Amino acid sequence: MENGPVSCLPTTPKMSKAKKVIEEALENQNPELDLADKGVVSFEEMPGLIDMHNITRITLSHNKIQKVPPGIANLTQLEMLNLFNNHIEELPVSLSSMPKLRILNVGMNRLDSLPRGFGAFAVLEVLDLTYNNLSESSLPGNFFMLETLRALYLGDNDFETIPPEIGQLKNLQILVLRENDLIDIPKEIGYLPRLRELHIQANRLTVLPPELGNLDLFGNKSVLRMDFNPWVAPIADQLQVGVSHVIDYIRSETYRYLHNRHIAARGPPPPKLNDKTRKISRNRQYS
Repeated sequence: MENGPVSCLPTTPKMSKAKKVIEEALENQNPELDLADKGVVSFEEMPGLIDMHNITRITLSHNKIQKVPPGIANLTQLEMLNLFNNHIEELPVSLSSMPKLRILNVGMNRLDSLPRGFGAFAVLEVLDLTYNNLSESSLPGNFFMLETLRALYLGDNDFETIPPEIGQLKNLQILVLRENDLIDIPKEIGYLPRLRELHIQANRLTVLPPELGNLDLFGNKSVLRMDFNPWVAPIADQLQVGVSHVIDYIRSETYRYLHNRHIAARGPPPPKLNDKTRKISRNRQYS
């Protein structure tokens, strides 16, 4: 017999349903597993999951999972892992060793740091870290070595700055930084050749680096969202006319001169407008 703690939780229909889904997938060799909204609290409630070596996609969103076991890395064929809207406070170091993982969604959890070596994913293309408690100090040193990344979602966290190393993400097409506490954004974003979507709304930004004028954000499939920032008057005026006018303006010599003057004379940053103390992601579990 095992000597570990025995769960006193009742076996709810949802828990039984999760086990049933796994059993059916094992029987049918189904490579995709949908366990969304099954009331799952722990991977221990899903016996056999870590041994499903043929599995390519796992959806565990809208559950109450607090911990991801290191053994998840045994799923070497896994291409998509969706853990959106759980209670996860930390991720295992082993996660970044998964050789085929292309999509990782850990948005709407309770992360305030990322494990060391997190930037070692071999083929990761989409990373969603939306609505956690992350900041620039949360990122491990190799985070921006994720050269295969096409979409990075960092919205609704606690970033005040973004490291200039973001310029290493040369394949990035979508960058979402909305609803943070950003005081500025690095000029290196302007040198991301494939960037077509940039979301910087609801921060504390007053000016944009002139280098953002390098980006092609005018096409039909291009998006620039920048509302709800305390912009300097010239940018605010152009934004009222339209985002395209802002891009034209920051490409001008007039703006470059204004930007340099503003940076040289910069005072204290604008105050934080968003009270994040009541965020769900702040509710941490203590044993």
